Amino acid sequence: MKKMIAVTGLGVISPVGNDIQSFWDSLINGKSGIGPVTRFDASRLDAKIAAEVKSFDPSVWMDKKEARKMGLFSLYAVSAAVQAWNDAGLPDTQDSMALLPYDRSRIATCIGNGIGGIEIFQDSFTKLLQSGPDRMPPMTVPLMIANEAAANIAMRFGINGPAYTQVTACSSGSDAIGQAIDLIRSGRVDAVVTGGTEGAITEFAMGGFCRLKALSTRYNDNPSLASRPFDKDRDGFVIGEGSGILILEDYEKAKARGARIYALAAGYGGSCDAYHLTAPHPEGLQGARAIQLAMEDAGLSPEDVGYYNAHGTSTEMNDPIETAMVKRAFGAAVKNLKVSSTKSMTGHCIAAAGAIEAIVCIKAIETGILPPTINLDNPDVEAGCDLDYIPNKAIRHPIKAALSASLGFGGHNGVLAFTRA
Repeated sequence: MKKMIAVTGLGVISPVGNDIQSFWDSLINGKSGIGPVTRFDASRLDAKIAAEVKSFDPSVWMDKKEARKMGLFSLYAVSAAVQAWNDAGLPDTQDSMALLPYDRSRIATCIGNGIGGIEIFQDSFTKLLQSGPDRMPPMTVPLMIANEAAANIAMRFGINGPAYTQVTACSSGSDAIGQAIDLIRSGRVDAVVTGGTEGAITEFAMGGFCRLKALSTRYNDNPSLASRPFDKDRDGFVIGEGSGILILEDYEKAKARGARIYALAAGYGGSCDAYHLTAPHPEGLQGARAIQLAMEDAGLSPEDVGYYNAHGTSTEMNDPIETAMVKRAFGAAVKNLKVSSTKSMTGHCIAAAGAIEAIVCIKAIETGILPPTINLDNPDVEAGCDLDYIPNKAIRHPIKAALSASLGFGGHNGVLAFTRA
């Protein structure tokens, strides 16, 4: 019998709230976190909007001296990790670290990140071109590389288990949580700090996505309308940022220490399309397989799953292909399935997306409320987008199991299954 995995702590930094309560309140009230880019002058870009994190003060969660040694993606990850760690009831001072319920070497860190400290790269490369290598900041490489979020979390809590980084584009956060599940099941560790993080709203990154014609450009004057998954008037995704962090523990050990258990991290399925660098396979074969693998891993039938949090990027290709993928995986049970894309509110937070959306699934199980897909005014039925996407208003609909899917450039597919504890 597979070891059960408890979710005992949640933390989030997002475009719609920097703590779990404000984040969840925003989603169930259909609040958009998308607006004009304020991080830099976006006048040279076709896309001038983004889902930025707002009112972010890292000193709430860490010492200012620590914060100066981190790139933005690490700041988001550590801030969300502190929230999740405290939410799990774990001791958070050096003096009380001896009171940890687990040996430090039995707590791991698994974080997904897609792009690393790209603002560090952009600023340092500018200095290189303008003034030469001697003017580059000495900490360029340590602040920039993708593994630093996991390393900073491990250092923040003094935990000595493996510290891994998953880099699978937009599937990174989901894949990291899947790796965390496997680590606990294997008996290698007792608990994992896991999730995803991204801080890539820069001219360099947005310029690259604009060159791919991937970003929404039609709604620069009406940003809150720009992310409209499954709607026939969609025209691309809106880049977001932030971090979602979960504390996962061996269920029996969490129960023995008296931890509050939100849900079970019950299953994971992963696959690769092996088809194209940026486009999903037109039939969604491997995406459907990842969904089926997650359900099988969790011991679920399609009829058991009440809610599917879609990758739902609001792009021309993703939305109909993902819908076909869901239909293939769920079969006849799809007619009773509730689906929504919270990217309509948060934008696409790249590597953080899967982890943030995993939190959505856990809160949906906990509260019995399913968040909507906002801006869904005209479903693209002609392209096959004809499921129940919970348009525009949240619904009360108790569920016992939920799936969250992430589909990344390169054909990476990661799907997580959560169930009521």
